[in-house]
Amino acid sequence: MIRVTIPVHLRTLAGAGKEVSLRVDGPVTQRAILDALEAAYPTLRGTVRDRASGQRRPLVRFFACGQDLSHESPDAPLPDAVATGAEPFLIVGAMAGG
Repeated sequence: MIRVTIPVHLRTLAGAGKEVSLRVDGPVTQRAILDALEAAYPTLRGTVRDRASGQRRPLVRFFACGQDLSHESPDAPLPDAVATGAEPFLIVGAMAGG
């Protein structure tokens, strides 16, 4: 099972806790995790990534194993620690403003 940590505003929308566990079949990539997250929590469709393009929303960041993966290819394999569930995949709402 893949562990995913989601920000508080998305937890409220999904009716989920801070961390959710998801089954991902095949290679563990950002796209596969987000597909599984949206399938398990349909209210999150369009919140983390654009519905039409599938691209990450500008103020959403992805982290795993202490690395910012936000600009990595959505089809790049994630670290083994994420794939085994040892480390969570973090979805973080970025802060903006001055």
